[in-house]
Amino acid sequence: MAQFSVNAQRFDPYKNFKFRIKWDGRYVAGVSKVGGLKRTTEVVKHREGGDPSSSRKSPGRTEYDAVTIERGVTHDTDFEAWAAKVWDFGSGLGAEVSLKDFRKDIILEVYNEAGQKVLAYNIYRCWVSEYQALPDLDANANAVAIAHIKLENEGWERDPSVTEPTEPTLSTANG
Repeated sequence: MAQFSVNAQRFDPYKNFKFRIKWDGRYVAGVSKVGGLKRTTEVVKHREGGDPSSSRKSPGRTEYDAVTIERGVTHDTDFEAWAAKVWDFGSGLGAEVSLKDFRKDIILEVYNEAGQKVLAYNIYRCWVSEYQALPDLDANANAVAIAHIKLENEGWERDPSVTEPTEPTLSTANG
């Protein structure tokens, strides 16, 4: 099968710099970096007494790595509000966490150079296990202040409804 069935002339894979994150039905503003989606399935080794000296291997439990999301610091409180659902400074006894709605499903969308959605992944039952409101501050640096959240999740899958789009043809003006 060709790498790109709709756009057979395309040779290069998709780039990693055009993407959007969505939760609660809306896009999250200012996201500049998303950690990779990775899962690992443990190997279960088994050997019967009459087997050769090598083990048989079968799949065991699957674990999904946490996903880190970064964005520039602004007055938007989305990261902070979600992180506060797991722990809220100054809460009274019995009000430390919100077990009702601390998990969210999120969507990671990837776009091609023309701005067309080419891939989407649904990431399930995410919750904030780490929140960094500010980076190290340095008066001698020349950088954007970045906030980040680390999201534990219980699995992800590619959205099969997002298919390869027909890439646009750019026309040039005759002059």
